[in-house]
Amino acid sequence: FIRNQLVEQFKCLEQQSESRIQLLQDLQEFFRRKAEIELEYSRSLEKLAERFSSKIRSSREHQQFKKDQHLLSSVNCWYLLLNQTRRESRDHATLSDIYTNNVIVRLAQISEDIIRLFKKSKEIGIQMHEELVKVTNELYTVMKTYHMYHTESISAETKLKDAEKQEEKQFSKSGDLNVNLLRHEDRQPRRSSARKIEKMKEKRQAKYSENKLKCTKARNDYLLNLAATNAVVAKYYIHDVSDMIDCCDLGYHASLARTFRTYLSAEYNLETSRHEGLDIIENAVDNLDSRSDKHKIMDMHNQVFCPPMRFEYLPHMGDEVCQVSAQQPVQTDLLMRYHQLQSRLATLKIENEEVRKTLDATMQTLQDMLTVEDFDVSDAFQHSRSTESIKSVASESYMTKLNVAKRRSNQQETETFYFSVSLCRPVCFLMTVGSL
Repeated sequence: FIRNQLVEQFKCLEQQSESRIQLLQDLQEFFRRKAEIELEYSRSLEKLAERFSSKIRSSREHQQFKKDQHLLSSVNCWYLLLNQTRRESRDHATLSDIYTNNVIVRLAQISEDIIRLFKKSKEIGIQMHEELVKVTNELYTVMKTYHMYHTESISAETKLKDAEKQEEKQFSKSGDLNVNLLRHEDRQPRRSSARKIEKMKEKRQAKYSENKLKCTKARNDYLLNLAATNAVVAKYYIHDVSDMIDCCDLGYHASLARTFRTYLSAEYNLETSRHEGLDIIENAVDNLDSRSDKHKIMDMHNQVFCPPMRFEYLPHMGDEVCQVSAQQPVQTDLLMRYHQLQSRLATLKIENEEVRKTLDATMQTLQDMLTVEDFDVSDAFQHSRSTESIKSVASESYMTKLNVAKRRSNQQETETFYFSVSLCRPVCFLMTVGSL
């Protein structure tokens, strides 16, 4: 039974080692494939960034921005997005390199360690098994010796008892006969028979004592060997087996933990780098400023947007009068036009104030439409939800076709109203002045 157990123990440890090696091979293949995907993704990101960067470098606006170092806030976001893409490309290439030259190498070393340690543990286990078998064989030999001497002792005891019975029988026969009645010639044979029985008893008594001594010694040897063997077996099953398994496991979990922590460190640092780049973009998004961009555009194209020179009065053929003449008979006409303008301007001022309020309200409505917080997509990344619930979240999203069409229609209608009202104010005023 013990011998079969020892064989099965090696089979169990060998299966455990093989399963670990298979696990490590699967992990190596996984990280090898993941490294290829990361490298491919890195190259795709680099191509994407380079495609638009080359387009930007060849544009005239880029040359102007590069010269003035005065980027528009929207263009700055675009440039930072391209920089972030290049940064992610480098980070994913680094991640691929870590997988290939660090994680996979660590896993291969762990596999080599498992094979080497199993071989050494097996060698030590074989020695312990041989010692255990040797001890059990010795116990079996001592037990057989004890059984043999005990059998001989029982046999000698039986023969001794037979001799004692014969002696008792002889004495009983002698007591029943009257010594005086015995003839002289019958006494001699009876004495000779008694001596033979006595000698046989003495021999059997000596044989029995000798066999009993041997049996006692054999029993003592057997009991001592039995205790020693039980101690050896107990030590093997309680301590040695555990130590042998520990030898097979030596450094396995610690090395595997270090490998996974390398993976975690790489992934966490990738996320840290990504967050740093995204924080830069977020800061640029927070600094998007239409008023600042308007001033920058006007400054860059100063000749286009600067006011033209004032129109100068051009007298005709020596006419030197350059001011409005208020003398009669045009004075009355000028006064009439002045009062009409005053009255019309007062009316326009009231109308303009109403229009301004309408424009402010319309602009606020447009601002509410344009600044609605529809950018939170965190619900789409809830991994604990089922596929059906994720689909329902997507279908109820703010960006569904029906919602988008409705919002676009409302926005365009409000924009049309705003432009129609805002462009009407200066036109009405100029038409009024011109008509008067």
